[in-house]
Amino acid sequence: MKSNVLRYFILAVICCSLAKVAIAQEPAVAGHIRADASAATPRTTDGHPDLSGLWNGGNAQAAGGAGGAVDRDAYGAVGFDPNLLAARHTEGRTGADALINFERDSTLVKRMDGNLPQYKPQFWETVKNLDRNNNDTDPSYACMPAGVPRLGPPTQVVQTAKSLFLMYVPGGASGATATFREVPMDGRKHTPIEDLDGTWNGESIGHWDGDTAVIDSIGFNTATWLDKEGYFHSENMHVIERLSRNGNTLTWQSTVDDPDVLMRPWQMAAVSVRLNPNPNAVLPEPAPCSERDIPHTVTKEHH
Repeated sequence: MKSNVLRYFILAVICCSLAKVAIAQEPAVAGHIRADASAATPRTTDGHPDLSGLWNGGNAQAAGGAGGAVDRDAYGAVGFDPNLLAARHTEGRTGADALINFERDSTLVKRMDGNLPQYKPQFWETVKNLDRNNNDTDPSYACMPAGVPRLGPPTQVVQTAKSLFLMYVPGGASGATATFREVPMDGRKHTPIEDLDGTWNGESIGHWDGDTAVIDSIGFNTATWLDKEGYFHSENMHVIERLSRNGNTLTWQSTVDDPDVLMRPWQMAAVSVRLNPNPNAVLPEPAPCSERDIPHTVTKEHH
């Protein structure tokens, strides 16, 4: 009994200490976000916010959105927040090499998220089976495109009067392959759904809602997932993405409506990314994806 009491006492002390670290570091994280947001938001000649830029300067969110643990740690966001568990580091190492137990940590963290798509009861077993066999079933592990909305926010945006050009490079939520999307912003309507062949990114049409670019996409295939936990979708999925710029921060949020498999539309957590401050920075060329690991996996551990 005494040993149990002592054990609980020690655990409580550790938890309190970690919580103090997290609280002490919050101002540093908030300071970066406020500095980005306080910068002037540039506008184009037609009055819309200029979304153009290389948006790979780091994740502006301390927690709750997509983005790697290394990005969060760069802003001092290491503490007793469950969303940051994967940011534990090996002393003397940096970057991806520094992460400890990343696969297991990330798997647990993702399943602690309270914002999940609500599938109809008859489809939950399918979701669980896909997730359980994630190593073999996740399309992004086999060098397939991530697709919309799993791509997340764009890595680079080029804005013209009539189109948004969105570029994505591998890493984070962007899957294993680089890709791009052209989103017309000229007022056109969608192609009739029966005339569309399903694609990974669908047919995307955009418009402005005040200072927010709204991207409406239909016409998908069923080869992609919404996220890594086996969240599949039907060919009738309808996705609305919203892109807004506040100073040097770009915020992306997506809502998925798929009445074939979901009980209600799913609004994904907003993700904010920072503008790369280097004026000479260019979009990097990614290495080609060559899948050689799947035949050699020996456990079901995955992230």
